[in-house]
Amino acid sequence: MATLILLRHGQSSWNLENRFTGTVDVDLSLQGELEASRAAAVLKPFTIDIAYSSVLKRAIHTLEIIIDRNNLSIPVIQDSSLNERDYGDLQGLDKTETAQRFGSDQIQLWRRGYDITPPNGESLKETFNRVIPYYHAEIEMQLTAGKTVLMSRTAIACVRS
Repeated sequence: MATLILLRHGQSSWNLENRFTGTVDVDLSLQGELEASRAAAVLKPFTIDIAYSSVLKRAIHTLEIIIDRNNLSIPVIQDSSLNERDYGDLQGLDKTETAQRFGSDQIQLWRRGYDITPPNGESLKETFNRVIPYYHAEIEMQLTAGKTVLMSRTAIACVRS
């Protein structure tokens, strides 16, 4: 039975500082390492065949912790198509200060509006148009072959088909 496991990276150092991170390559915080260890325990019962990751440190480090804790020997494929959304000029800015400067409604539009782009960044629609073709070209065929696939990128969920 094919299984797709979607895993968000652990807390990053900029998540801890309440900063817009996006494509800036920051690593996990200590809390993020603990979260990855807990995720490894949750994933222990799964026989994972292959893993995919963005090229960002926080996703790679999360996946490395899971692989190490579970003594996995599996192929790991990293691709920038799986990187997080580019927040453009917002990257590095404190989220609370940015909301005070531009207004909470504007920040909400930039963060959650499907086709609204943050200044010099990437809309959710553009992110979708980057990630989904990669999924169809690379990951879907693994699932069609009945494999269990781990993606270190997004919110944690397990989907069985």
